[in-house]
Amino acid sequence: MPTQNQVSLPVTKAAALAYDKEQSAAPKLTAKGKGELAERIIALAQSHNIPIHRDADLIEILEKVELDTEIPLEVYAIVAEIFAYIYKVNQKQAAR
Repeated sequence: MPTQNQVSLPVTKAAALAYDKEQSAAPKLTAKGKGELAERIIALAQSHNIPIHRDADLIEILEKVELDTEIPLEVYAIVAEIFAYIYKVNQKQAAR
């Protein structure tokens, strides 16, 4: 526990999702981590121009999901909105 002189910095957390409608009914968790591993996941996404969405509540839920499993029904609506946003961004970039 930090003393009065210490500051507790938030730990970076990240998760990666993938969706292939040919292979599964819902997006799957393909990577997750915190600290240095989360930073590597984020850097990899950035280097491949993959959009990043920040949502502290969603990451707390995804931390509990096992890798390579479909996301829980409780977060499906949120993730669907994120994928819709990414689809629109990709369509705009393709039109350029």
